[in-house]
Amino acid sequence: MKNRLLICMAVAGGLLTSCGAYRKYQPVSSVPDNLYGVEITQTDTASIASLDWKTLFNDPCLQSLIDTALVRNTDYNVAGLRTRQALASLGAAKLAYFPLLNFGADGNVSSYDGLTTKTYNIGVNASWEIDIFGKLTAAKREAAAAAVSASEQAQAVRTQLIATVATSYYSLLMLDRQVEIAKSTLANWDETIRVMELLKTAGMANEAGILQTKANRAGLQADIVAMEKSRKEVENSLSSLIAQTPGEIRRGSMDEIFFTDNLSIGLPVQLLSNRPDVRAAEMEVARTHYGIGMARASFYPSLKLGGTVGFTNNGGVVVNPGQWLLNAVGQLVQPIFNRGQLRANYKIAEAEREIALLQFNQSLIDAGNEVNNALSDISAARERSVLIKEQIGLLTDAVTKTELLMRHSPTNYLEVLTAQQALLAARQTEVQCRYDEIAGIITLYHALGGGR
Repeated sequence: MKNRLLICMAVAGGLLTSCGAYRKYQPVSSVPDNLYGVEITQTDTASIASLDWKTLFNDPCLQSLIDTALVRNTDYNVAGLRTRQALASLGAAKLAYFPLLNFGADGNVSSYDGLTTKTYNIGVNASWEIDIFGKLTAAKREAAAAAVSASEQAQAVRTQLIATVATSYYSLLMLDRQVEIAKSTLANWDETIRVMELLKTAGMANEAGILQTKANRAGLQADIVAMEKSRKEVENSLSSLIAQTPGEIRRGSMDEIFFTDNLSIGLPVQLLSNRPDVRAAEMEVARTHYGIGMARASFYPSLKLGGTVGFTNNGGVVVNPGQWLLNAVGQLVQPIFNRGQLRANYKIAEAEREIALLQFNQSLIDAGNEVNNALSDISAARERSVLIKEQIGLLTDAVTKTELLMRHSPTNYLEVLTAQQALLAARQTEVQCRYDEIAGIITLYHALGGGR
């Protein structure tokens, strides 16, 4: 009778499989062609994102910093541990396909009216849920999507870490160069003060001009102190990124920096495979898709098989004590009275999927905006650099000529001060423009998914 019952259950399960809840997730395969906000041709498949970060950042000191950060950075290591957690959950979900086995043994000694009775039971019981409606498959796929999402999130931390270390490093080089320019200008202004004092002695300059020049000098010294403070803060920030106590960061020079002028951005659809945060967001969509499958499967019956095999001497269990005990059970359970909770769970799962879809779409939009902003930053920085170089050339000539005039005319010291201040500002701006271009290239590299 039991065998007939189990066979009927199995046949019923097979017939119901066709209306199962499991449906495989279909990955996104296209994005808007205008995602970057610039015209893209179908031949633009090359992208700087395909470059290894050591190829793009060829400064040995920077490479050493990034290597150290990838080993020691706290956020990156935590992300790696979260990936391990997700993989462990995936392993548990895969094991749900296998029977659950338990071993048990118990014994009892009792005495009554001088008679001692000993009983014992030794056995193994097993239970196995048959995945006739795809509930276990959906759970496994959900765990797999969560594991991939965690892995991509760790990869996103990696790419962001590389970009942050590089940006901070070049910021440090920029400050080094600006401090160098300021100190060089300070020496030039000291010479101007010396000349003006000689001219004053000769009656060709007045005290007001000398005081103004000294005031400018003091202001420049204050600026140097502020720049050195900023430089120390950047050094400390880099030390934090590589998980070490504050200290001097070994570095090169801004004059040694070289980046290619050919910054290919590829096709927008490549973001789906290159950007780890976009991939992670899509995996969240996949995870919630399978979450809906699990919620849908809960409306259908569940089929569980169970059995026990063991040895007992308990006469209350078997007719002949001291014999083997065998038992097999099949159970088909259909939810009836908890439909309200099941429907609520299903609506929650649907809402979670809608949230994941919105976040995925926003991640694509954000990525496109980052690419567009980076391209704009690079273009503006390069255009400004050309104009600033022209300005520096003109101001250098102006300073030279006004200094010559000052030696022959007592009324030209203000023109000297103005020209010197303008030249200093232009030289500092030139360095800032170079840094802005580099920062834009780093942002573009990261925005396209580089650093994997």
